[in-house]
Amino acid sequence: MAKHFDILILNQISANGLKRLPAENYTTSKEVAQPDAVLVRSADMHALDIPASVQAIGRAGAGTNNIPVKAMSARGVPVFNAPGANANAVKELVLAGMLLAARNLSPAMRFVNGLDAQMADMDKAVEDGKKAFAGYELSGHTLGIIGLGKIGCLVADAAIKLGMNVLGYDPEITVDAAWSLPSQVKKASSVADVLKNSHFITLHVPLVAATRDLVNADNIDQMRPGTVLLNFSREGVVNEAAVLAALGRKQLGWYVCDFPGAAINGHDRVIALPHLGASTREAEENCAIMVADQLRDYLEHGNVTNAVNFPQVSMGRESNYRVAIANANVPNMVGQISTTMAAAGLNIHNMVNKSRNDMAYTLVDVDSPVGDVVLDKIRAIDGVLSVRYLPLTQAG
Repeated sequence: MAKHFDILILNQISANGLKRLPAENYTTSKEVAQPDAVLVRSADMHALDIPASVQAIGRAGAGTNNIPVKAMSARGVPVFNAPGANANAVKELVLAGMLLAARNLSPAMRFVNGLDAQMADMDKAVEDGKKAFAGYELSGHTLGIIGLGKIGCLVADAAIKLGMNVLGYDPEITVDAAWSLPSQVKKASSVADVLKNSHFITLHVPLVAATRDLVNADNIDQMRPGTVLLNFSREGVVNEAAVLAALGRKQLGWYVCDFPGAAINGHDRVIALPHLGASTREAEENCAIMVADQLRDYLEHGNVTNAVNFPQVSMGRESNYRVAIANANVPNMVGQISTTMAAAGLNIHNMVNKSRNDMAYTLVDVDSPVGDVVLDKIRAIDGVLSVRYLPLTQAG
């Protein structure tokens, strides 16, 4: 009989995503006392008392700032996300942001909304007023993209099709992203190179120590006067005080972002949207499906795809009996695990071990059932963070 898993749902998750977790093996609910895993979108988990029963957390989106990743890593719990699943939605919002700024649409709409609908000479008022909102076309202008992941690549492709020149920078571009990047994109040598040579600049990087205040008081003056800065990445990537100062002296033409805040709200050259980046039916469904599939593959088979704190590990099943071990990335862990299994008379059929920074992860398939005594001995090895036994049936 297959194991049953209880999944705690902290936000509304797409029904099509939840359907990927078959009802005969999974219970999904907002009321679970001892969940095997958690599915979350934007709910802040930092203040939650996350039960020891939790074996994995799935974020139906890209960012994981709302999840205590470090604490979960110390428990040997992977945190999954859905990179790229919302990419098209964010790409379209970036295009909308550029058009809002270039054509002065936000103040133009405020002007129209302020007209008296009963005035006799509205046509004249419109004709007289529209001169203040004359803009420019995107074609022929240069878009600088910092961060060339899935979103950055899609933005680059769309901008090229609109007749724009594209300058891209990403020191850690993946092989897959490099293959996806249109050949017309000119490669920048640095962030400064992008800032100096772009009419529009869009940011698509995670918020980590190296990217906090990526755009700041020290480098914002490198931009051309009137540059449009778009931030659909993370709020902390841009220093808001530096942006406001640059807007005040017209170094920046517009700041378009997805992160309203007390400092910037109401500024007449700021377009702040209410976290709409992934707020489409399609993106929410794509994210939910991706993360549900990843969560299921981990819970049932121990495979790891798109975890922000674990290495990527996948091994096909050739045996009914599998052990999944998360441990600190220190010498001789595989040797100790193998020795413990050999001492118990277990024959290792297949094994894979990979590491990522301080975390290592091992999948071991053996030819016969693994008893609790052996599992407890593996758990007792110094540096082992978690041990899961994953037989294909409960007979093991």
